[in-house]
Amino acid sequence: MTQSLTIRRPDDWHLHLRDGAMLAGVLPESARDFARAIVMPNLVPPVVTGAEAAAYRDRILAALPEGARFAPLMTLYLTERTDPEDVARAHAAGLVTAVKLYPAGATTNSASGVTDFDKVRGVLERMAEIGCPLCVHGEVVDPEIDIFDREAVFIDRVLDPIRRAVPGLKVVMEHITTSDGVDYVRSAETGLGATITTHHLIITRNHILVGGIKPHYYCLPVAKRARHRDALVAAATSGDARFFLGTDSAPHADPAKECACGCAGVFSATNTLSCLAEVFERAGALDRLEAFTSLNGPAFYGLPPNDDRITLTRGASPVAYPARIETGAGPVTLFDPGFDLHWRVAR
Repeated sequence: MTQSLTIRRPDDWHLHLRDGAMLAGVLPESARDFARAIVMPNLVPPVVTGAEAAAYRDRILAALPEGARFAPLMTLYLTERTDPEDVARAHAAGLVTAVKLYPAGATTNSASGVTDFDKVRGVLERMAEIGCPLCVHGEVVDPEIDIFDREAVFIDRVLDPIRRAVPGLKVVMEHITTSDGVDYVRSAETGLGATITTHHLIITRNHILVGGIKPHYYCLPVAKRARHRDALVAAATSGDARFFLGTDSAPHADPAKECACGCAGVFSATNTLSCLAEVFERAGALDRLEAFTSLNGPAFYGLPPNDDRITLTRGASPVAYPARIETGAGPVTLFDPGFDLHWRVAR
């Protein structure tokens, strides 16, 4: 049995850092293991312009622990009033790595998202011209569509028409949760990739609902049936360069999760690499962990992989992670995979 694995330092291609006291509390958890991260722009108010992205980046850098080596890759929140030239300037300056599409009302802090996709056609065409990727939260918000079908319907109703209308646009389907998403990504030879979260490789909807509601497993997109989870594991462990890690680690203080209308989001930054090593080991694919965490994402975004490396070691005794971390915005519960974690990052 493999006891040690050295890989290039990973990146996180979908991360929520929030702002203020929460940012200060959770940022060290990502900066400890990850070299770069695509940072989500759904603050209140959202990060819409290049100037706002620059200001948010400065706040992130100011909150980094001393000596930390971590680069936030900024995104802009796409609205129906987004200026295509502002996007182009921010991208050309190296300030903005991607633009994020939220269908209005799809998830946390998405009220400013897109309702009429025809109104953002000009922005998408400009992005295709300059090679700026579009990251999409792939769910429809039609109340007539079952929440477990939102991803599949989004592909048919929204994503495929966008890609046909703007064929040069690079698109990342973020946090895919279904075999439909896996199959759609595999149907495209170029220009389409997908992130997969740590928790969606482990939990199903049963984890949320069986034996009582588990609010810390509730996320959007919501976890699906076991067959969809298994399709995600097969994609992640396949070595296919179109699939790469985006944790969607999304902190909320416990009172906001443990209430009558709890927030969607799973916080996994602290133990993600331990969880992933277990998943890949069980799949007999430890040799492909580096591709998923450290190589495929940079290749899609046209960036070099990180030069430095980390080593994961497997011990006989489980790793003792805290149940929660304390932040100035309140306690945040850490994702519990439901099984012992024997892999850890060597310090």
